Amino acid sequence: MTIQALLQQTKQAARVLRRAPIEIRNEALLRIADAITKNATEILAANEIDMDNASSISSALRDRLKLTPGRVENMATALTEVASQQDPLGSHRELGNGRSGIRVTRRRIPLGVIGIVYEARPNVTAECAALTLKSGNAVVLRGGKEAINSNRCIAKLVQSSLSVSKLPPACVTFIDDTDRNSVKELLEATNYIDLLIPRGGGGLMRVVDELARVPVIRHGQGICHVFIDEHATSEMAIEIAHNAKVQRPGVCNAMETLIIHEKRLQDCLIPLAKRLNDSGVSMCADATSLRVLSENGINARMATSEDWDTEFLGLTLAIRTVGALSEACDHISEHGTHHTASIITEDQNAAELFLADVDASCVLWNASTRFNDGGELGLGAEMGISTSKMHAYGPMSATELTTEKLVVYGSGQTRGGA
Repeated sequence: MTIQALLQQTKQAARVLRRAPIEIRNEALLRIADAITKNATEILAANEIDMDNASSISSALRDRLKLTPGRVENMATALTEVASQQDPLGSHRELGNGRSGIRVTRRRIPLGVIGIVYEARPNVTAECAALTLKSGNAVVLRGGKEAINSNRCIAKLVQSSLSVSKLPPACVTFIDDTDRNSVKELLEATNYIDLLIPRGGGGLMRVVDELARVPVIRHGQGICHVFIDEHATSEMAIEIAHNAKVQRPGVCNAMETLIIHEKRLQDCLIPLAKRLNDSGVSMCADATSLRVLSENGINARMATSEDWDTEFLGLTLAIRTVGALSEACDHISEHGTHHTASIITEDQNAAELFLADVDASCVLWNASTRFNDGGELGLGAEMGISTSKMHAYGPMSATELTTEKLVVYGSGQTRGGA
């Protein structure tokens, strides 16, 4: 079947889905969760084929590609969590009465058909299905070739679950074609796609920027920052910074640049750098930090201008020394990607200034950047982390996949005048 034919089916399914009551949508989510749990062995076997075929990809992509029993369980958990959440549809917002006496309201509705183009992460297949079904949207999924077997297996389970529910299987359409032309067709499908969300590296984003004719919300680079303020607690700062860099370095909410106040180099940077070094992290630093590291026998290289703008997606960290909070905010403004930034401090005034000044989709105080994640924030799952501001900013859950339309109640009014 051609992609256009699949898109036509998806658009028809979207009309059915947007009228489906929450009970039916939740039932479908629970069926999918149960199917994933019962077929975990099949999913892991498909993923093992993908891992064997992907020996040439980067370690960061291999980490995103790999499924474990725990990660499969997390997919099922995300589905059940989304099912338990409040219905994002149908709420009314009263706007008052017009001059003629008509009653004006806004009603929350689905966007329609969502397109997802993504690389490496097969859990996206399940989580995007969960969020679109919950929000009454149909979805078209086009994963990367490195995860084709994993995605195919999960998509089959999703569609078989829908086939025994009261929803059309075409509510979740999987493009089983990894040719780049399929991405081009989706980006140009203005008659079918209401919103497209790309999740991938710089190469995919360049294709999107060049070819997109449909509305796009970017899931852009994650050059994330942690700032250790003059008034930070050393133990807390070390724990948070280490977690932000090491816990899972190949994902978009991992720290890429550490900014540290010059007064905290000896008591905070040195023990942190030793721990990072023990964890296999290589460091590049500005002249001030590099001198202190070298004096304490810690290997590092001089940072280049390119390092401040690099998403390493691995065990490499850039370190910048500043003399004031304002310098930290200036650095993030110049080199950040509107993704995530955290300040470690016991000074509430400094924290509030940072939280107000830094323009990122998620800003944190005394917490790891790794918390900018739909599941960790209590949203159940996410379509991605939007680094655009129209119309969502940060992790996109079911509510961010809706909009409002005007609903007007009259009693026979007609408009006169010019």
